Amino acid sequence: MKQTCLTADFEAGKRLFLKQLQGKIVNLNLIRLKEVADYSEHPELQSKETISGFDDYQKYIALTLPFLQASGGKILYIGTGDQFLIGPQEERWDLCMLIEQNSVADFFAFEQNPEYMKIVGHRTAAVADSRLLPLQNL
Repeated sequence: MKQTCLTADFEAGKRLFLKQLQGKIVNLNLIRLKEVADYSEHPELQSKETISGFDDYQKYIALTLPFLQASGGKILYIGTGDQFLIGPQEERWDLCMLIEQNSVADFFAFEQNPEYMKIVGHRTAAVADSRLLPLQNL
């Protein structure tokens, strides 16, 4: 069975921290969305109407943006995707995002913000699978 990835585990976060990257990083995000948002893990965030994974992820982005900006981060690019031109043809990604952070420490501060954590359930409800690759300039 193919592994799905929704959040970073402790060891992955530790490896990123121990690299001691200096300066800005850009996170490459590949997102596969659910057809319908599933709030079974976060019923307190669910609205009365049924919402698509795409629409719910747009809500998540809108709610997240103030926390991202407060941490010094910004969205460099967001666009829709599909299947790879070069890559596994069975994989498809609905959204691709490039998110810039001033540092790894700023990224971790953003991710661990208690107020941000209150809305992250919108992401969980919308996302079927994801990849996050931190990039550093050469």
